[in-house]
Amino acid sequence: MGIRYPAPLRPGDRIGVTAPSSGVPADLAGRLTHAIRTVERRGYEVVVGDCMDGTRHVSAPAADRARELMAMLTDPSIKAVAPPWGGETAIDLLPLLDWDTLADAAPTWFVGYSDLSTIMTPLTLLTGVATVHGNNLMDTPYRPPAGLLSWLDVVTMTPGTTFTQTPPGRYRTAGQDDWETDPEADTLTLDGTGRWTRLDAGTGDLKVSGRLIGGCIETLCNLTGTVYGDIAGFARAYAPDGLLIYLEAAEGEAGTICRALHGMRLAGFFTGANAVLIGRTAAPPSPWLTQHDAVRDALGGLDIPIIADVECGHVPPYLPLINGAQATVRLTDSVQEITQTL
Repeated sequence: MGIRYPAPLRPGDRIGVTAPSSGVPADLAGRLTHAIRTVERRGYEVVVGDCMDGTRHVSAPAADRARELMAMLTDPSIKAVAPPWGGETAIDLLPLLDWDTLADAAPTWFVGYSDLSTIMTPLTLLTGVATVHGNNLMDTPYRPPAGLLSWLDVVTMTPGTTFTQTPPGRYRTAGQDDWETDPEADTLTLDGTGRWTRLDAGTGDLKVSGRLIGGCIETLCNLTGTVYGDIAGFARAYAPDGLLIYLEAAEGEAGTICRALHGMRLAGFFTGANAVLIGRTAAPPSPWLTQHDAVRDALGGLDIPIIADVECGHVPPYLPLINGAQATVRLTDSVQEITQTL
C-alpha cells in the first residue's frame, strides 16, 4: 500500500482557509490579511471560510467546523487547506469527520502544526494521504532561512521529488513578534545557536531512514490507543522498513511531557520506529527533569536513536516534515540534515 500525495499546486489554484480549532481575534486580523496576501502573491486564489471567529477557544461549534473542513478537503477545486494556526480542542472534530469520504476523495494538501496535528496525523494514518507538518498560515510571511523551505515550497512538489533541508544552527530563544503592532513582520528572529542533540547512548556518525509520522505531544498523546492514533497499524500498512517518528512539546512542563511520552510508549505509539526526532522546545522544565531528561526517561529504553532540538515545533525556524514521506536523517560532527522523498 502506498502513500497518496496531493497534486502539486500551480499558480491559479485555490487554497482554503478555515480554523478547525481556534480562530483569529480581531486584534490580529491585520496579520491574517498580510498572510493571505503573501499566499496570493504566489499566484494562488485564497478562499476564506466562515469558521474563523477568534472570540472563544474554538472558531465555531464542532459540527460547523467539521462541515467546513470536510467541504474544503473534498472540493476538487481547492488544492490545499491552510488553517491560520492550531489552538485548543480540534479533537472534538474527529468523530464528526467522514473518514471514508476523505479516503475516497482526491488528496488535498493539509498544512500546519500544533493542535492541527490532532487532525493531520489521523488523516495520514487513516487514509494514507500525505500532510505537511510545517509553519501555519499566520507564520507564512516569515522568510525561511537558507537551507529550509516553507510549506508553500513543499506543496508545489511532484510525487517522486527528493529534497534535503539543512537547519541553520540558529533558533529563537524566547518570545514572539507582536503581530498586533507589527502585522507585517516577515523576518525571523534567530538569536540563539544550537545543533541537534543525541539523547540516546549512541555515538559516532548517524544515518537512519524511515517513513515520517508525528506531531505535537500534547495533542497526540490523547489519541494513542484509539483508531485515530494507530501508529502500529500505519507501520504495518505503509512502512515495512520502519518509521521516523517526530514529536514536539508545545508548552507542557517536563513532568507532564514525560508522563505523556510514557503513556504513548505503552500504547504502542513507537511501534516500528527506527528513530525518534524531538523538536526544540521552549516548554519549561519541572523541578526534577529537563525536557531532555523527560524524553530520556520515557523513551531511553526503546534502544533506537533519539535526536532532540530538531526544528519541527513551536520554536522558530520551521522545518516542514511530510507525514507519510520516506526520509533519511544524517547527523555527524559537520552535518545535520533530513532528506525527504514524496
